[in-house]
Amino acid sequence: MKRLLATLVLLAFSTPLSAQWLSLPTPGVPRTADGSPDLSAPAPRTADGRPDLTGLWRNGRITGDLGDRSKLQPWVNALIDERASRFSADSPHYHCLPGGPANLTIGGNSYGLRRILQHPTMVTILYNDLTYREIFMDGRELEPDPLPIWMGYSVGRWEGDTLVVESNGYNDKTWLNRAGVSHTEDLRITERYRRPNFGRMEIEVTYDDPGAFESPLHATIEMSFAADDVMLETVCTEAYGGSEHWSSAVTGPDETSVQVAPEILAGYVGTYRGMYLTNTITIRITMDGDRLFLQRGNGSRARLAAQTETAFLPEGGGFGYIFTVEGNGMASAISEVHVSGGWTFDRVAE
Repeated sequence: MKRLLATLVLLAFSTPLSAQWLSLPTPGVPRTADGSPDLSAPAPRTADGRPDLTGLWRNGRITGDLGDRSKLQPWVNALIDERASRFSADSPHYHCLPGGPANLTIGGNSYGLRRILQHPTMVTILYNDLTYREIFMDGRELEPDPLPIWMGYSVGRWEGDTLVVESNGYNDKTWLNRAGVSHTEDLRITERYRRPNFGRMEIEVTYDDPGAFESPLHATIEMSFAADDVMLETVCTEAYGGSEHWSSAVTGPDETSVQVAPEILAGYVGTYRGMYLTNTITIRITMDGDRLFLQRGNGSRARLAAQTETAFLPEGGGFGYIFTVEGNGMASAISEVHVSGGWTFDRVAE
């Protein structure tokens, strides 16, 4: 419940305002006859003939073995379990700290957006939490013993139409994904950017850290061009989302759960549907005996532990869920509590 309340406090101060420019077409985007973005058009090129990666991009499907725990050293696996037991309360994101290498897979913001600006001597990547990356393209090499920082140091070069980026100098406070995969200050990352057409980009990422991984980890990130969209800032301030709202005493759901009568829980059973960002999400609530279970989309079913009569946390960690209950005891909606905001899904007929 402590995590749930802290998240509610944080989201109240981190949700972006509605965009006033959403109806403005992005200049320079190829169009079909009806004016829609032609994302299958050829990728643009710079004056020197290189693929131009400039634009607003959104993360899509991510594959690879970044979540393969058999490739992690025992201390990393133990840390993942410990963090999960406390609902990832020490995540840098929850403490308004830069994501560093995690921005590759989960972004520095709730929407997976990032803006790339390309120049012959530098490529920059901007995130809407006001962090950024500098990728130096002027021929310099990475320092062998850099000062560890949150965002690391990056140098790039072209291999044909592929932008190759090498990075090091990360401190050991950042995570590589939401599960809490950790690393040492010897982490080295290699990214390979390819843009086969106007609307698609693919990044192949290799993570190398002999002090944390049994062998290098990999991820392939599919990105899409966010045409006719804007990136608004999402600011997390230390005063509202900082460490004073998090406690090392955060425990698992069963240790703080309360008993709710089965007849009350029965009023929550049903199917709920709504939008999260641009995706339609379906949540199914079922009962098995006197236990309540939640399934989000095609994910696995998780048992819910009641923190109050209407607020629940899933077994093993995750988002908090709050039911909106009508006078007849039936839930009309369920809210999924994110750091970016509370997302409400209405009950639908099955």
